[in-house]
Amino acid sequence: MTARASDRARYDRATAHLDAPLAIVDLDAFDANADDLVRRADGKPVRVASKSVRCRALLERALARDGFAGLMSFTLAESLWLARSGFDDVLLAYPSADRAGFAELASDPKLAAAVTVMVDDPAQLGLIDDARGGGSEVIRVCLELDTALNLLGGRVRVGARRSPLRSPAQVADMARTVARRPGFKVVGIMAYEGHIAGVGDAVAGRPLRSRAIRLMQATARRELAERRAEVVRAVRAVVPDLEFVNGGGTGSVQHTAAEDAVTEIAAGSGLYVPRLFDNYTSFSGRPAALFAQPVVRRPGVGVVTVLGGGYPASGAAGPDRLPVPYLPEGLKYDPQEGPGEVQTPLLGSPADDLLIGDKVWFRHAKAGELCERFDALHLIEGDAVTATVPTYRGEGHTFL
Repeated sequence: MTARASDRARYDRATAHLDAPLAIVDLDAFDANADDLVRRADGKPVRVASKSVRCRALLERALARDGFAGLMSFTLAESLWLARSGFDDVLLAYPSADRAGFAELASDPKLAAAVTVMVDDPAQLGLIDDARGGGSEVIRVCLELDTALNLLGGRVRVGARRSPLRSPAQVADMARTVARRPGFKVVGIMAYEGHIAGVGDAVAGRPLRSRAIRLMQATARRELAERRAEVVRAVRAVVPDLEFVNGGGTGSVQHTAAEDAVTEIAAGSGLYVPRLFDNYTSFSGRPAALFAQPVVRRPGVGVVTVLGGGYPASGAAGPDRLPVPYLPEGLKYDPQEGPGEVQTPLLGSPADDLLIGDKVWFRHAKAGELCERFDALHLIEGDAVTATVPTYRGEGHTFL
């Protein structure tokens, strides 16, 4: 029996009393992945990206382990909810225009001490001030650095379009702007190198493309390490008591941690290890989060139909954004239909061994987005469900 077949047997036994659709997290795999992130971070704390987990119980589980400290959130409403729930170090990774949220933040000492907001434009400071509504708490601010690799004099850009702050002078000027403005304090710098951390460098069947990605990433790492160090020096000249410099992502943990200027690493997807992280040479993890769909039809030889399953991930549309049939091994989509809103035909010889009501296990393309489809996660240890915990959705929250 292969390791994957053994996992399927465990998952089927553990959930035999549960009807699909359902979602699980294999805690043995989750904990092993957490240990691997800490090992790669090499002594620097790992800040957990909440958007890649979207389950309070599992955020708490990660933070209870040595080597993890703090959360990186994705909306202001989520940040405030997490802070009210007892998380005392929440870095909002994206700018916000949530005026009601800023009014609450500025009027509550506990929330203001726990939440740090992202800023890369003076206009964002104005929006926050306009939204205060009389709240006078000092707002903790993090400045975001653009990490993209510019080639050919800037004519070619590789990387996400995020912050307008790129040079040391620009980031230092923004730090001075914040420092001069009453009611704000710069406490950190963030730089997310998505073109390194979020792009696999071992694309199946594409050796030339894989080589090109590795060359690009090596160049990008060198350029960013030098520029990030210069940015941190420039900002510390303005803000000597800077608390943190955050960088990285699951795919670049060990590289980013090697930079002296970086004080902490961000990661979250590496806890679940969705399918987009199968194509990396820098690390390998164990799939921990899966979902099961029930077989409801057997249209013919080598074909079964499962209920639902059309759960595409965000990003540029393409086959790599689709979930994949994972267990039993050997199933694939019908190219004429793909994964559907209500039903999904699956092709392959394993279909002939599946009965009505059997479960087919899938892996989502990205990590936390799976939790937008399910109210609960069944936590598996060995071959038993040891707990069932709500996702954000299960607690009544869909923040985006």
